[in-house]
Amino acid sequence: MPVVKIGPKHQVTIPKEVFDQLHLKPGDFLEAIAQQGRIIMVPKQLSVRVSAPSLTKKEQEILSQAKEKIKRIQKDILHSQGLTKEEIKVACKVGLIGPDQAWWWTEEWQKGEREAKRDIKEGKVKEFSNVEDLIKDLHS
Repeated sequence: MPVVKIGPKHQVTIPKEVFDQLHLKPGDFLEAIAQQGRIIMVPKQLSVRVSAPSLTKKEQEILSQAKEKIKRIQKDILHSQGLTKEEIKVACKVGLIGPDQAWWWTEEWQKGEREAKRDIKEGKVKEFSNVEDLIKDLHS
C-alpha cells in the first residue's frame, strides 16, 4: 500500500499507480471526507461552466414561452401543450432541455402523454406488483 506524505501547505501527492488506476488527470477535483479516523478522497466530476449563448429579442420571447409551457407540463400535464419546433430549438440552445430529449417536449408526444395520463386517471390501466401477477392476468 503506497504511503503519502503531507506537505507544508497540507498538500499530498497521489501515488502514480492510484492516479492511473482511477484515470485521474491534473486539474481533476477530489472530495475529501473524514470517516472513522480515515481520509477518503472521491473523484468528482464538476459541471463545466459555459458562457450563455446570446439570444435575439425574438429568441428571448420564444424562450420565455417555452419556459412557461415546460412549467405547465411539469405541473399539470393534462392541461398543457407541447413546445413548438422554434421553442424546442431555443430551449436546446440555452440548455433548458437536452437535444437528445427534444422529442419528448413536442406537441405530438405530449398528446400521447396526456392520453396515457387520462387512461390512468380513468382506471383504464391495471397495475401489477410483480411479473407473475401480470402473466396470470394475461392468461385469464
